[in-house]
Amino acid sequence: MYKILEEMTIKDIADRLAEGVMIFGGIIPYIPQYIEIKQKDDADGFSLYVCLALLIANTLRIFFWFGKRFEKPLLVQSILMNITMLIMIRVCVTVRNKNQIIRSKDRVFTDLETKYFWKWTDFQSYAEFFLLFGVLGGLLTYLFVDCQVFVEIIGFLAVLTEAVLGVPQFCQNLQNKSTDGMSKAMVAMWTAGDVFKTGYFYWRESPIQFTICGGLQVFIDLAILFQIYIYRIISPLRPELRTD
Repeated sequence: MYKILEEMTIKDIADRLAEGVMIFGGIIPYIPQYIEIKQKDDADGFSLYVCLALLIANTLRIFFWFGKRFEKPLLVQSILMNITMLIMIRVCVTVRNKNQIIRSKDRVFTDLETKYFWKWTDFQSYAEFFLLFGVLGGLLTYLFVDCQVFVEIIGFLAVLTEAVLGVPQFCQNLQNKSTDGMSKAMVAMWTAGDVFKTGYFYWRESPIQFTICGGLQVFIDLAILFQIYIYRIISPLRPELRTD
């Protein structure tokens, strides 16, 4: 063990640490949000469309890997992120169903009602959509993996979807005129992680799509942090927006 460490250069150690951060760094921000939802028994402050964006983006990134091999830590990160998003969806659906005073009609994926898309009342519907998306996407990738244009489109769609993952949360904050229920620690970790990720992509000369994605994500993160600052000022002035 010591011999291996002696043979490793500082660059090698930095590379291993950076890979570890890339694999687990994207998941960590959702831990405080998960805890906040469980503690407050309230999931209204967190947008499930964030989960949708990440599920689509990371699944497309996995397909992209089969056509244009990039670093395996990014592939592992995508797999773990999909698992994390399914966990977040499950806790949100469970909490929202439990808090219903008057039980509304069940809305499920197999109803195929577009106006209730991603507003289903059971976790199974979200899992079914994810499975269908994965199967269809996997089949198309298998058929066209040798077509470079198709592969590049997948890569572009993956990073574009991931780049705007903060937009649903930004819009929900605007709609609520508050950031209550949204974990401030999650957004702070988003920002730190996206800054690191963008630098990592540039440093490791990852596909250019990844670097562009990271830069846009940082911009959206800063916009949400600005919302936190603004609503903290406005909230004491308007009783209906107070979060205490």
